Amino acid sequence: MLTVEDIIKATGGELLSENAQTFNGVSIDSRKISEGELFIAISGERFDGHDFLEKALHKGSGAVVDRKTGPLPPGKVIIYVNDTLRSLQDLAHFLRMKFDIPVVAVTGSNGKTTTKEMIYGILSSKFRTLKNEGNLNNHIGLPLSLTRLDPCHEAVVLEMGMNALGEIRRLCEIAGPTHGVITNIGSAHVGRLGSYEAVRSAKLEVLERVSTAVVNNDDGFLMKGIEELKDLRAEIITFGINSASDVMAKNVKVSQTGSAFMLETREAESVWVILNVPGLFNVYNALAASAVSVSLGVRLEEIKTALERYKGIPMRFEILKKRGITVINDSYNANPSSMEKSVRELARLGAGGRTVAVLGDMRELDAFSEKEHRAAGDMVRETGVDIFVAVGEMMALAAEESRRVKGGKGAPDVYIFPDANVAKDNIMDILKEGDTVLLKGSRSMSMEKIIEGITDVI
Repeated sequence: MLTVEDIIKATGGELLSENAQTFNGVSIDSRKISEGELFIAISGERFDGHDFLEKALHKGSGAVVDRKTGPLPPGKVIIYVNDTLRSLQDLAHFLRMKFDIPVVAVTGSNGKTTTKEMIYGILSSKFRTLKNEGNLNNHIGLPLSLTRLDPCHEAVVLEMGMNALGEIRRLCEIAGPTHGVITNIGSAHVGRLGSYEAVRSAKLEVLERVSTAVVNNDDGFLMKGIEELKDLRAEIITFGINSASDVMAKNVKVSQTGSAFMLETREAESVWVILNVPGLFNVYNALAASAVSVSLGVRLEEIKTALERYKGIPMRFEILKKRGITVINDSYNANPSSMEKSVRELARLGAGGRTVAVLGDMRELDAFSEKEHRAAGDMVRETGVDIFVAVGEMMALAAEESRRVKGGKGAPDVYIFPDANVAKDNIMDILKEGDTVLLKGSRSMSMEKIIEGITDVI
């Protein structure tokens, strides 16, 4: 329960009403606010919460505003602050610091959400654990998630996203993490940050305040950045498959239905794990989750049980069977490094039938866009994919590059469509029974629409 005194103390706000009330939650959405909750009127790029204040107070019990309004509704608490967004963040930090519990922050170029969910699955089997739902991983979503903290919680796991230097540092100031996890360093946001070194620096911010750092030992670029850190005080726990690490996967076997591996710690403890999600990258996600959990005292058998329960997330390398065609729906988002990982998994999993890569434009690459798309086309040819369906203007450049025969590698059959809707209407002229099909592209490309074409026509 939040008291008015708590909110004033956390935000430095001014009480504009005489009501001394408690609140059972925080909301920034007037459409979803519940009775007894506090509404924080955030001013965003498209909406201003102050425009919906009256509607929010109809159901909610009070509001935090950063502009003084007209007549106040009776029986409601109004608190005036200088900046409502900052006040949400300050309130979240105030609540977090009430509890001496482990807080795990997860970042990286790829695999953040899956790793967060795996960590949550393991920790929640032993501790009452809070997580940020979905993609509430930014300067609004993360503090909003933390306002759900209450005395019953024994651990927190938070995904942290970023678009610029300093953003993860700010999220850590709010959340006060004890554990920092970096899954890998890739090309996500390279267009905005300007270099791969800048991407790495942004991700390394998660380690500045933590006592335990969990990092991918097979990512040489990441490990080089850690070696160059001057003020890192955290205990470093490594995970990997190829490099000797604190937590390792050995004897890895992958298939269309999942992966199996021996999970082994540096103390020579081991257990056989069967993951129900495919992809070698998900083995890495499971290793990151295991390393965190081992550091928090979870036994390997408990980790095994939780990992084997994990069923995956829609549109993240989700395997679908459509009347003789295997569809890998990995359409949630894409960047060059995740694109390469997924195409290589397609080539690995599609043995015995034709492999079809249906790839959409990768956005937010800015000056790197043409170079990275052409590199993707080169990668598609090099992996030996049979058919390349390019969707979008930039992926057409990748298709052009994939036609260049180099080093004895034959070019795939290539089809080019301007958008997902056109690809959907024509996809069944390309596919046949026995194919394994990967769908991947940036979220704005809506590559999942193409599945409708496969379903409707067969």
